[in-house]
Amino acid sequence: METAFFWYFCFKSNILEKLTRQKLTDLFQQRFQEEVISAEMLPPSGSYREYVRLKSIHFSAIGTWNEDEKENNAFVNFSGHLRSSGVKVPEIYEYDFKNRIYLQEDLGDVTLFSFLTEIRAKSGFVSEITDAYRKVVRELPVIQVTAGKSIDFSFCYPRKAFDRQSMMWDLNYFKYYFLKLAKVAFDEQKLEDDYTAFCDYLLKAESDFFMMRDFQSRNILLRGEEPWFIDYQGGRRGALQYDLASLLYDAKADLPQAVREELIEEYLDHLTTLHPVDRTEFKQYFYGYVLIRMMQAMGAYGFRGFYEQKAHFLKSIPFALENLNIVLQKIDVPIQLPELYKVLHSLAESEVLKAIVSKETELTISVTSFSYKKGIPADPSGNGGGFVFDCRALPNPGRLSEYQKLTGKDTEVIAYLEAYPEVDAFLNAAFNLVDQSTRVYLDRKFTHLTVQFGCTGGQHRSVYAAERLAAHLRNNFPVKVVLRHREQD
Repeated sequence: METAFFWYFCFKSNILEKLTRQKLTDLFQQRFQEEVISAEMLPPSGSYREYVRLKSIHFSAIGTWNEDEKENNAFVNFSGHLRSSGVKVPEIYEYDFKNRIYLQEDLGDVTLFSFLTEIRAKSGFVSEITDAYRKVVRELPVIQVTAGKSIDFSFCYPRKAFDRQSMMWDLNYFKYYFLKLAKVAFDEQKLEDDYTAFCDYLLKAESDFFMMRDFQSRNILLRGEEPWFIDYQGGRRGALQYDLASLLYDAKADLPQAVREELIEEYLDHLTTLHPVDRTEFKQYFYGYVLIRMMQAMGAYGFRGFYEQKAHFLKSIPFALENLNIVLQKIDVPIQLPELYKVLHSLAESEVLKAIVSKETELTISVTSFSYKKGIPADPSGNGGGFVFDCRALPNPGRLSEYQKLTGKDTEVIAYLEAYPEVDAFLNAAFNLVDQSTRVYLDRKFTHLTVQFGCTGGQHRSVYAAERLAAHLRNNFPVKVVLRHREQD
């Protein structure tokens, strides 16, 4: 009976995906008056929304389906207001209220997190990463204060403010989906008493601002070196400290503490030009908000990892525990929270939790484009093996004068290649092979896989294929992807 239900569920999900894709395709073609030539389903990540990247010859957009009507309304309305206030968020091209679908601007695949991960793998934590974060923290006060002054909070969902109810939801999320599933002992009544006292304290912070709610590195896209912002449908009225805490203590981003403190000062320098604050008081509340944000995040890791068995979320736990150790040393709230601190210290010191996923055993997939004229690149891991795919049988834009100074990352070259069905057929075959190995490598806890794409000059076809695979892997597997274009770099 369970097997029958499983196959019925899969069949129903398949049908739903096809219907959703068709409705979004129709909406795209109605808007842009061009035929869709590719439709790539994107993973929902931590949400239940469905995304598909739709492309025609001249246009690209992200089609979104979400059954939650109120969440859709929040995102669409906040997008319009934030754009009109000068904030870099995607344009909403079309919104089909009845079918609960909309088209939004395609901002690409380079998130702040993927940018950080790639550079860090090659060069360590260099100033280039800090500079990108500086741009983000300079923009944040504009979102919170300037744009937040006139935003319509009636669209907020599920709450109009990060109030006591919201805080208790997050704290109980942590209790039931992390502490209990991780089998951490605690006195429930004493912990509940501490929760009440903690909320009383946090609610004293000034909170008449727009809070993005999930302001972290995967929800910030880099486009032309400038940060753009997505996933603010949970936005509401709240304290300034919460979004900054979300950004700087994002577990997998794993920022050095010295950089965090430098960025707090940068943020405050820009905030005070828009809204006066007492820096000492701000920082005291800040670490309280860091703590509640971290507890909410650990609740998500527990629910998605322990309960839904998604390894990607379990991988964040060791980083979260390291952050917790730092915050417990920094926090200085003027209230007694004995049971809460006891629980948090036991978590921070738990060798069992730290061993769930070791950062050293994370699978790294090196994806490289190259020119056959200069030979196949050596495997940087020293393991040997992996895949080498020959792109020279694909249509070659390098033969046409208008593409000779461009690369496989340029939109004109991408449109040229995606107009040929054989390019998608080639990539799908390559993806299937790499996916099969990736699953086995993850199960067997291997640490490295090499995938290389070669073409004549290492400029067009191989670069395009490597970019596509890197995006596919980042979107579908809990792996670290290191992307390199040998001839371009």
